[in-house]
Amino acid sequence: MILKDPYNRTVTNLRISLTSRCNLRCIYCHAEGEVSPKEQMSAADIAELMQVGAQFGVKNIKFTGGEPLLRRDLLDIVRSVPPGIESSMTTNGTLLAAKAAALKEAGLARVNVSLDTLRPERYKTITGKDCLADVLAGIDAAIEVGLTPVKLNMVLLEGINEDELDDFMAFVRGKENLILQVIELMEFNECKFHGDVDSVEQDLNDRATRVVTRRMHHRKKYCLDGAEVEVVRPLHNTEFCGFCNRLRVTSDGKLKPCLLRSDNLVDIQGRHGKELEDAFREAVSRRKPFFV
Repeated sequence: MILKDPYNRTVTNLRISLTSRCNLRCIYCHAEGEVSPKEQMSAADIAELMQVGAQFGVKNIKFTGGEPLLRRDLLDIVRSVPPGIESSMTTNGTLLAAKAAALKEAGLARVNVSLDTLRPERYKTITGKDCLADVLAGIDAAIEVGLTPVKLNMVLLEGINEDELDDFMAFVRGKENLILQVIELMEFNECKFHGDVDSVEQDLNDRATRVVTRRMHHRKKYCLDGAEVEVVRPLHNTEFCGFCNRLRVTSDGKLKPCLLRSDNLVDIQGRHGKELEDAFREAVSRRKPFFV
């Protein structure tokens, strides 16, 4: 069985929020688009929805939060990923160093680490915590155990980190297991730091020795003297929606067809077997391009 939405987009990717809790307080956090989340799903319920996803042809699962490393049963959840599905995780990296090896052993393939600055004081300003060193140690540990490639998620913040792009490229240059993702700030919580992604992407294009267009969201990957940089632009971008292959799951058990909408959710708490399968079909039928 294959899930296709009314626009003939095939769903092959599940993005599962494991918790709404986080140990940081980033100034731009969009909380995966969750609105007043309730009790988080159990590990058993997550395992079942992943099994249903596998039946529908899902090939990739990404665990997110909040901060997924805060869940004590995270390793059990990772172990329950169905065979043949690649699992990855997005994390702020502060707790990663001590858990990287166990995650790899449990079957996790790779990680994305949120990192918006390489400067300790700026890190504290952005996140509210002084733990940049912990994040850098987590990145090193992930590379060492093979949770690779490690993708660094740098949200471009006007007046805060726009001057660090070259520093980040130097950080990943020559390291085949490190990729930089420059991410456009989402319009949540009235955050006032939306950076000029147009000029950044133009600069990358001018300097790149090679440019690759990825299937996912038609995003561009720029290769610059041994550094790989991807640009993720979800706002006012018809290609971001037009090539989307993802269905999201909120931490409190709702299928979310689109990050930018909360008016078309499908509640799956308490639904099992055929009811859960029908919920997947219903959610996919509600997927629509946000930009038309």
